[in-house]
Amino acid sequence: MSKQTLILLYGGRSAEREVSVLSAESVMRAVNYEKFTVKTYFITKSGDFVKTQIFDEKPAENEKLMTNATIDFDKIVKASDIYEKDAVVFPVLHGPMGEDGSIQGFLEILRLAYIGPNILAAASTMDKLLAKLVFETVGVPQVPYVAVFSDDNLQAAEQEIAEKLQFPVFVKPANMGSSVGITKVGSPSELQAGLKEAFKYDSRVVVEQGVDAREIECAVLGNNGEVSATLPGEVVKDVAFYDYNSKYIDNKIEMAIPAVISPDLQQEIQNYAIKAYKSVNGTGLSRCDFFVTADNKFYLNEINAIPGFTQWSMYPSLWANMGLKYSDLIEKLVELAQSAFETREKHLL
Repeated sequence: MSKQTLILLYGGRSAEREVSVLSAESVMRAVNYEKFTVKTYFITKSGDFVKTQIFDEKPAENEKLMTNATIDFDKIVKASDIYEKDAVVFPVLHGPMGEDGSIQGFLEILRLAYIGPNILAAASTMDKLLAKLVFETVGVPQVPYVAVFSDDNLQAAEQEIAEKLQFPVFVKPANMGSSVGITKVGSPSELQAGLKEAFKYDSRVVVEQGVDAREIECAVLGNNGEVSATLPGEVVKDVAFYDYNSKYIDNKIEMAIPAVISPDLQQEIQNYAIKAYKSVNGTGLSRCDFFVTADNKFYLNEINAIPGFTQWSMYPSLWANMGLKYSDLIEKLVELAQSAFETREKHLL
């Protein structure tokens, strides 16, 4: 039986390119090579597509993928050259131009099946402000927040924040992920610096009420109404703020899977994760991140439509706890990608 081609797109133009490389290397080692051939393409910081390694068997542990530091410029190809009939693409790309609908639209134009969110799901979950408006509409609980735009009167915005929210607050670029550009602001005097940092990454910023809460995460999988969610897990931190370096570079986190919470709270979090996922027309996969306070109030923080896929990432770990091991999870995601592709094609009358 001939193998199916799985195309890994990784790297990218966003500030989260390092995470993408780590995730892609984990995926390439976890694939069932009895069923798949893996072809890898690196997207450089400047947006070039580079044809990299092809794997017909599990690579050695010391095998590394190309990065911006090791580019072979002789292997740059046209973006459309990634096309291969009946291949499935896994865009292991985080942040802008990876999980914001851009690459998804490109892959749909090429008529390629791909893993993960469709254009709408990607765009709406990547944009924190748009996502909040959608979740408000369907009644998903969230922490209080204030939206700030770069052309606003910032003094007036700071006054609104001080009136509506209690410090500490978290200042976040609206269209960025993996804690990039996020600042914890403990007092009004620090707010201007936090806004300045967030505006480096986006012209729209969300300022959220800080809460003293546990970070509980739930993995979601499915398409077209057939959606399932895992038992929630907990991020156990040994740092004050679970930032980008803590998540991916220093690995200064531990995970409790499943989270030690009541069965009723487990069920509510699973229900709201599925509700939020369906509200943005989720496809493939997402990780839904919640805050849970000491009195068991919970709030959806965000949906991560292309969660980290490193060997220590929460998303595959949550599914492993449910009995779906990493390699089988990848196969399931391929099946969902093919199903979503067939559905899209049928709707093009």
